[in-house]
Amino acid sequence: MKNRIELLAPAGSLEALKVAVAYGADAVYCGGMRFGLRAKARNFTEEQLIEGIEYAHKYGKRVFITVNMIPHNEDLIGLEEYLLKLEEVGADAIIVADPGVFATAKAVVPKMEIHLSTQANNTNYKTFNFWHEQGVKRVVAARELSFDEIKEISEKTPDTLDIEAFVHGAMCISYSGRCLLSNVMTAKDANKGACTHPCRWRYHLVEEKRPGEYFPIIEDDHGTYIYNSKDLCMIMYIPELIDSGIYSFKIEGRMKTPFYVATVTRTYREAIDDYLKDPSLYESKKDYYMSELQKCSYRDYTTGFFHRKPGHEEQIYDRNTYIRNYNFTAMVLDYDKETKMATIQQRNKFSVGDTIEIMPKKGSIITMKVDNLWDEEGNEVESAPHPKQILRLKIEEEVEVLDIIRCINKDNNATIH
Repeated sequence: MKNRIELLAPAGSLEALKVAVAYGADAVYCGGMRFGLRAKARNFTEEQLIEGIEYAHKYGKRVFITVNMIPHNEDLIGLEEYLLKLEEVGADAIIVADPGVFATAKAVVPKMEIHLSTQANNTNYKTFNFWHEQGVKRVVAARELSFDEIKEISEKTPDTLDIEAFVHGAMCISYSGRCLLSNVMTAKDANKGACTHPCRWRYHLVEEKRPGEYFPIIEDDHGTYIYNSKDLCMIMYIPELIDSGIYSFKIEGRMKTPFYVATVTRTYREAIDDYLKDPSLYESKKDYYMSELQKCSYRDYTTGFFHRKPGHEEQIYDRNTYIRNYNFTAMVLDYDKETKMATIQQRNKFSVGDTIEIMPKKGSIITMKVDNLWDEEGNEVESAPHPKQILRLKIEEEVEVLDIIRCINKDNNATIH
């Protein structure tokens, strides 16, 4: 049972959910309007949740809902009704972190599959076994665990317990997420979904008898980002992830764009499938996988704790920006096979003469030059400057709905906040 593999993708919006399913996720996780840890994400309304679950189930995929906040007394109001609603709309599992929320779920929706969040700091096999004995189907490993530790946990837990682990995405400075920086500095509770990400801020020292005099924590002339972790990336270690007993490969990113979700999901799907088909094929394509992941926004990459405890080189001290080599240009809405005309929706400005790449769900990337472009009324235009503008573009090779179009970021400073 533990030889199975699930690719679990994030969905911060209904569009991202559909993209994740289309680009190869076996399951997606998302938040409803309450009780999750991404207050700023475009969380789902009840209607969107129903549509998203129906869409995923249509393609044989599963949907997990985050109910992983660490609540205070007043936050528990309405929890029972909310859990019953999630069961009613067909959620496949809920992700919880708090024992009180877990106990409530067991009592109110006893048939609901429950997953234990990384927020619960699950660092040893006795903890995994304890929660499984209480009725948890899956435990998300703490980010502080190594391959060896996860493998021992796998060997000392039953096959009926699934192990999930993050394999890609942003890293919290408090790796498994129990951070109080935001609470202390802004009075916004990270454990209720309102994190202001102070780990990405730049800091200086102030001596108590010299208020107003700011001394840089020297890395360069502009100070340093002392808490700013690199992003996790385990694409080069698919065999080791499988060998350690991890069942669900989890991608972080409910705050990320559909472009990010599509790119990362597609790349990991391809890498996993290549390895299972032929390990030598996977080895031969490692540079390609990494180059694809570098076509969506990212920070410098790290392997976190998987190989060893991170040192100072796992932090980014000189900036808090993402690297963005490519832009999300457009998404395919329709394609006419006879005329070879695609209807697309613009996401970033592009123009006639630009070279674009079309990223299908499977298969080779299509590279082409934009020779002509028409607006919705059929008028020929030179560029697409308007957000979500509907356009028509001739594409010789057949494309499908939700295919992503990207192009090289022309800005010499290819970083964004």
